Amino acid sequence: MYALRPQLRRGSTCLLQASSRRGLQARETLTCLQIRSQATAASPSSGQRPTRDNGLAAPSPSQLHSQHATASVATKASYSTIAPTISEPIIHDIFEDVTCTWQYVVADPVTMTAAIVDPVLDFDPISRAITTASADKLLSLVKEKGYKVSRILETHAHADHLTAASYLQKRLGEEQGGFQPSIGIGKRIGGVQKFFGTRYGVPGEEYSVVFDKLFEDEETFKIGSLEAFVMHLPGHTPDHIGYRIGDNVFCGDSIFHTDIGTARCDFPGGSASTLFQSTHKLLELPDTVKIWVGHDYPPEGRDGPVAWASVKDHKAQNKHIKTGVTEEEFVALRNKRDAGLGEPRLLHQSLQVNIRGGRLPLPNDKGERMLHTPLNTRGAEW
Repeated sequence: MYALRPQLRRGSTCLLQASSRRGLQARETLTCLQIRSQATAASPSSGQRPTRDNGLAAPSPSQLHSQHATASVATKASYSTIAPTISEPIIHDIFEDVTCTWQYVVADPVTMTAAIVDPVLDFDPISRAITTASADKLLSLVKEKGYKVSRILETHAHADHLTAASYLQKRLGEEQGGFQPSIGIGKRIGGVQKFFGTRYGVPGEEYSVVFDKLFEDEETFKIGSLEAFVMHLPGHTPDHIGYRIGDNVFCGDSIFHTDIGTARCDFPGGSASTLFQSTHKLLELPDTVKIWVGHDYPPEGRDGPVAWASVKDHKAQNKHIKTGVTEEEFVALRNKRDAGLGEPRLLHQSLQVNIRGGRLPLPNDKGERMLHTPLNTRGAEW
């Protein structure tokens, strides 16, 4: 059994694995875990702070800021924005502190059209309750700013949190006069869906047509009048992509903040060597380009989560891939680090929901929606 230890960082409740890595190769027996949907205790517009299933109040949004600080270690508070220029977006970064995930609303200041990047659906593995407080904060922000969301963008099939893409698509369709944003992801998602669909016994019809747009490498598309560009960034997972919009890249789980380094590469299809190539694709961009990360786990001495650092910052300071680090050195460092990591806390739940594009499993003949959880039997027989 994996031992979990809470690590508190200024109100954060990120849960980290304390045990050694058991990996995805363990001998397994599948057991079913019933899930249940639970209404949010208080909507973001009600004036009350919503509560999570553990009884803790969810963090209230920080006040909007007109512009980010330029120092790479400065705190970038939730609901902050960066002032737009010609061909540059308005960017709102919203930190979800249970899974330590950065979510983004990226808006065109000309047309007020927006995209949502990597939204989080809340899941409590103890109560098995699915709630929508994090996603509802995004809806409140979109409504407050008067945006029309045309796209929901996933960087990859996440293994550490459930995506709120399907929930947001439905809710936004209701709030936008029937116009539903498309859900987009990289074209290689099919291989990931087939692998984990087989592993968890997910029927093919539940994941085969759940994404509206499968992006090609280097494809361009529009968010209002903004032009976005797709970058294939494999290594963490084979399907991983990033989105360049103006002088910004939303890189998902490839590069992390400079004092964290990079994402793990020990998932099926992952490769430290491939991730090294992907990070250098990012570091070859102009120094002023901002790299917006998918997660942050602030170490001691840093005052809270940080959403972005510049290419220049990463080349000078990133502890894993700064200038001068060779591929051989990086691969050795990354593989050693990964060998000591435990499974993500929501690994099995996340993958089963995320290959479905955020849709819940269809109910069984008893009306129950079920997820499968592998058991680690340690080779025992009885």
